[in-house]
This record gives sequence, structure tokens and C-alpha cells, in this order.
Amino acid sequence: MLLPSLNPQCLPCLSFSHSISLPLPPSFFPNPSKSSHFPSFQINCIDAAQPFDYESHLKTRYIQSTSLKIAIVGFGNFGQFLSKTFLRHHHTLLAHSRTNYADLANQLGVFFYSDPNDLFEQHPDVVLLSTSILSTETLLRKLPFQRLRRNTLFVDVLSVKEFPRNLFLKYLPPDFDILCTHPMFGPESGKTSWTGLPFVYDKVRIGDEESRVKRCDKFLGIFEKEGCRMVEMSCMEHDKYAAGSQFVTHTMGRVLEKFGLESSPINTKGYETLLNLVENTKGDSFDLYYGLFMYNQNSLEQIERLDMAFESIKKDLFGRLHQVYRKQLFGDNGEVKRNTRLPQKLLGDASLIQTPLDNVRKDES
Repeated sequence: MLLPSLNPQCLPCLSFSHSISLPLPPSFFPNPSKSSHFPSFQINCIDAAQPFDYESHLKTRYIQSTSLKIAIVGFGNFGQFLSKTFLRHHHTLLAHSRTNYADLANQLGVFFYSDPNDLFEQHPDVVLLSTSILSTETLLRKLPFQRLRRNTLFVDVLSVKEFPRNLFLKYLPPDFDILCTHPMFGPESGKTSWTGLPFVYDKVRIGDEESRVKRCDKFLGIFEKEGCRMVEMSCMEHDKYAAGSQFVTHTMGRVLEKFGLESSPINTKGYETLLNLVENTKGDSFDLYYGLFMYNQNSLEQIERLDMAFESIKKDLFGRLHQVYRKQLFGDNGEVKRNTRLPQKLLGDASLIQTPLDNVRKDES
């Protein structure tokens, strides 16, 4: 018996996709391996048309329960750097920046909005400020907070902490949550891994509701899962420590860059470290360095300490050099050495005379 041509309307139970599902009785079809009427009939996958994929469904539900909608305001170099990791953790990313990064954002899988009103109308869970320190206050004054949910979480990743904390408390509505953070690494130092790199944070203002606490923990969980060394401290403590580490590091890197440090055929390990320091710091804008100086009240003290330390080293060097000259001139016992001329003396009329060398020899004899 020949099988009539199959009409989808006649066989509603028969479905075609990447494989074939046949819920009809087996006796309806002859055995394809023993019949010449079905030389090309075969089953590609016996479980491809399952009515419900529980594993995929559970994975989707888990991702939805742990994901956040994060709006990055300031999609420059550092914002792009963070977004790549956020995407790997299945978070939805939105972005806004003064520069049009629409094409780049599209390549990364980020939704770009040139107007902050359109961005905030998407009601993100988290608004992440990744702007320059110098433009932070100007930006905050212009943001349309009224388009956000009343308990939106605001996060910053600036290199100073007291300054953005004070701005958040001044300009944000009182119902908004505030989390001040500082990833102590960047696109160069963190390009291969974040494992062991310090991440500093301060929960300045987080609501008591369980959903708001979990939202904050989800965001911090991104860095924790990446292996960062999580350090919770106040913004004041951060700025004190950062001025003694980050600011000094940037200062020395820029000083050595001005000095003109260059590689040589006989570089030592220590010299290679200095070259790497210059390479890492010169990649950051001067605005960042100026912001570290201008908006961290501890930085001026560090500049003064560096200056005093350099002067102290100069005194040590020239002081020892003076001792060497004295020994060469007078000897170890303080007496004038043989064949050494005495210093010049002034006559009454202020003219200079030179003590004859023969007189020196006669006195010594």
C-alpha cells in the first residue's frame, strides 16, 4: 500500500522542525528499513519534540530570578569594561553617554539610549554612574529622577568616595538606595581576571525591605562571583587609604613618564616594574588624576609628603657627598693633606691671594 501525500491539515498531530515527531499508531506506517517506498525516511532525534523542556525552563527561571536591569550612565572605557562582565552574568544592560556609542553597544548586546529620559523610562533596577569625577555633579543635576521607580538603587564606581556620597545624599530623592563602590582595578589590571583584586563598597543607604536588600546583594554578588576581594569600609576610610596608595601610584607613574623612562637591553626586574607602572597610569586620563587630587582631601597631604621625602633623600645624598670631599681634602684626622693648597684668603683691600704651596710644605715639615 502506498502512503498518500501528507497534508498538514489532514495530519494535525504531525509536526516538523529539526526532527520528526509521530504520535500516530506504529501500524499506520510500514517499517522504513524493510520497505522500498520509504528509502529516505529516517528519525533524526527521538526526543527533539518533547512537549516541555523542564531543564531549559528551570534555567530560564533561575536567570530571571538572579538578573538585574542595570542602566550604565557614562558608557566610556570603564563602563564598557564592566558591561562585558555584567553580560556574562546574564544581566540586562542599558546605557547612556554624551558620546554616541550605539554601534558599539549593539555589538556588545547593550541597549543604548541617547536621551536619559528614554533610559529611565525603562525602569532599571540599578543606575550605575561611571562618569568622570569632574562631571558627576553637573550630570546629577540634569538626570530625570521622576521617571524612575521611587526606590531605585544608585551605585557609583568613582575613584573617590566621600565626594559622590555627599552628592547622592544632596541630589537623590530620599527613597532611593545608595551604594558607593570602587573596583580597585581597571581595564588593564583586570583584563584577564578579577580574582583577588580588591572591591571596596559602602552601603550608604539601603532600605529594610527584603527586595531592596536582595537587589543590593545581587549587584555585589557579580564582583564576589568573579573572585574579587570584597572590602566593606566607610567612604571616609577609603579616601584616607586611597590617597596613600592609588594617588601616590598615579603620581609616581606620571612623574616617571615626565622623566622619560625608557626600556633598555639590560632591564632589571625592578626597572620592568617601573615601566609597567608608567604604562598602566598613562592609559588613564589626566581628568581622572586631577579628580583624585581635587576631590580627595587627603591628596594634598600626600603631595607634600612626597615633596619632603624627595628633599630628604637629596640632603642625604649631598650630605654624604660633602663628607667624601672633606675626607679627600683633609684626610680622616682633619689635617690638611700633603700637596693640597689651602683655601684663598682676602687681603684688607678685598683682593684674593693664594697661599704658596712651598709654605704649606715648610709648615708641614
